[in-house]
Amino acid sequence: MSHTIAVGAIFIECNHLGGLPTEVEHFEQCELLRGEQVTELRNGNVGGMLDVLEGATENGSKVNIAPLLYASCCARGPLTDRCYATLKQDFLDRLKAVLPVDAVLLPLHGSAAAESAGDLEGDLITSIRTLVGPQTPIVGTLDLHAHVTEEMVRGADALLGLETYPHVDWYATGQRAAQLVLEMLAGRVQPTMALAKVPVVVSAIYGNTAGAGPFADVMRFAKSLELQEDVISTSAFLVHPYLDIPGMGGGGLVVTNDDLPAAVELSKKIAMQYWNCRNELEPPLHTPEDAVREGLSVDGGPVVLIETADCCGGGAAGDSVASLKALLSVGVDQLALVPVVDPAAAAACHQAGVGSQVTFDLGHQLDPQWGTPLSVSGTVLRLGDGHFTFNGGAWDGRPGEMGPSAVLEVGAIQILIASLPSYDWTDEQFQTMQMDYRGAKFVVAKNPMNYRQVYTDLAAKILFLNTPGPTPPTLRFTEFQHLQRPYFPADPSIPDLQPAILH
Repeated sequence: MSHTIAVGAIFIECNHLGGLPTEVEHFEQCELLRGEQVTELRNGNVGGMLDVLEGATENGSKVNIAPLLYASCCARGPLTDRCYATLKQDFLDRLKAVLPVDAVLLPLHGSAAAESAGDLEGDLITSIRTLVGPQTPIVGTLDLHAHVTEEMVRGADALLGLETYPHVDWYATGQRAAQLVLEMLAGRVQPTMALAKVPVVVSAIYGNTAGAGPFADVMRFAKSLELQEDVISTSAFLVHPYLDIPGMGGGGLVVTNDDLPAAVELSKKIAMQYWNCRNELEPPLHTPEDAVREGLSVDGGPVVLIETADCCGGGAAGDSVASLKALLSVGVDQLALVPVVDPAAAAACHQAGVGSQVTFDLGHQLDPQWGTPLSVSGTVLRLGDGHFTFNGGAWDGRPGEMGPSAVLEVGAIQILIASLPSYDWTDEQFQTMQMDYRGAKFVVAKNPMNYRQVYTDLAAKILFLNTPGPTPPTLRFTEFQHLQRPYFPADPSIPDLQPAILH
């Protein structure tokens, strides 16, 4: 008799510090797949899961895949209650329709939230567990920026985190999860899981997992533990620091084959490794003006200005003009490229047409709490529809959307004005608008990590900016409402710290 395995999830990284509310339409703009549409995915963690399941046989019979719902979206503010209720009900109705199932695979992020459900994934897993019963395996995949909660750990049989940042192993992680489910159904493994967390809440700037770096060392240590007998999987988590939920922190999660004490002990070791490198995870920061002046003293280019605080991939609106103001105020007369999300300004450029002179207020229109608009006058250099294709990551090969877009030339500065916030895996947006950063003196990149894939070998200098925004480069001064004290970096030292253990 063949097994039936259900596959689906709600996948998004949410931001409590800012960003725009998430509605169903935003998933529709990105990826909202129902039923058999889910099986069309050939990449990302879903693609990896399907690849393993489609190739699996049991006593000569193929595994039956029950595709449910897969909703993914660029990071934003929390889902509205209406949005979450709609997607959750659709998911659960589809699951009810295919019961009984032998297992459930959940390609999750781990940092989703709704207005009334800070722990969206925990709530969803609990609802799934209620439907399928205590004995049915539930295995999920998580981003290494997941906020892993007690409800998630208790509701799932196993959770497997990504091993790379920048994230290049979505597919492989999906494969690992599906293979584990098959091992469980065959009776060869009985997962036990433990999570150890420490109150470290830092940005992702030094969260790379390859080469030198503090978190790279933590990840290598965590993965070395998989060589031990009966250790199925180890994960190290940074946590998405722009949530505002009690119990936030990073650490280690270990899945063993029926050995809970070992899972607890090894997860504690990972968590303490992470705690001990906490100071190295805080980046050196510059004011935008100081960074521009330092960049002008550097021979050649590009000098890459990392404006982490306005990262669309972390839930920001992308509408900050802090770096643009600095470039203008210092008087940069060499090519500089700056992205800004402003639908009204983009529309004005489209209405005026290529070659036209335009004047308008730019920036801080979508999430205005972080700054004031800037009056700019320039020439419309180029227009576009905002369609692009992701060339890596979780959405590799899939269409991206930044809405009607324009390149506005203000002196030596070229501003990419988009209508919609969009995730930047590499340089898709600049490429689409034919903006060549190779000849630029300055390039503004609004992400804490993915810029490495484009600029690491090209940049003359990389500088991190300290600017206002909902995705700041340090959480030292963030006024959280729900995150408990103490936590690093607000509290540099916490005497007699012991990791919190969840299992």
